[in-house]
Amino acid sequence: MQLDQIQLRVLGALIEKEITTPENYPLSLNALLNACNQRSSRDPVLDLDEEAVRQALHSLEDLGLTAPNRDARVPKYEHRIRTVLNLRRDETAVLCLLILRGPQTPGELRSRADRMYTFDDLAAVVATLDRLAARPAPSDSDPTATGPLTAILPRQPGAREARYAHLLGGPIESLPQRYTATPAATDISSSSTTHRIAELEAQVAALQSLVQSLSARVEALETSTP
Repeated sequence: MQLDQIQLRVLGALIEKEITTPENYPLSLNALLNACNQRSSRDPVLDLDEEAVRQALHSLEDLGLTAPNRDARVPKYEHRIRTVLNLRRDETAVLCLLILRGPQTPGELRSRADRMYTFDDLAAVVATLDRLAARPAPSDSDPTATGPLTAILPRQPGAREARYAHLLGGPIESLPQRYTATPAATDISSSSTTHRIAELEAQVAALQSLVQSLSARVEALETSTP
């Protein structure tokens, strides 16, 4: 599966609106166009027209990822990605954020996922990313397997956390240059050390948050004690 930018934006917008505004889902073509061109929670911001969105819907329908719902007076559209890729709720939320906002750290994903899924801590986000990254490739015994859906990126100079990207747009090498540290660093499958460091950093951040919370409680008790 190698979707282009417009197909990804259409798919991501449908996933997001199904979860965050189910009362307005499925989406009409006009509502979907507005969701695709939304200025907030999008990276990059796009300025698509109806024809571009319509063509993307047709190609996604051919892949089984979207389907029209013609029960209403105006045709409406819905996604099928959870069924096609056999995704859990947490996996759907993470994949949607990566599609709509590009590569992100586990901390960014956790803070931005609240409207779609509530993660208990950073370790839960990393566990979800790891499951998506560890999906088996298609084989004779399982030709329907999807292969990895996410990958960890080389850490940028000075960054505290590594970022993750989705793979629905093709191999990691096809990501824009600003998402990679060096041309030689694109072999994500061999970066087990970087992956382990990212996991440890996520655990440390979670522990720091817990310590801060406990310190605040102790301080409150000491203040209230005569």
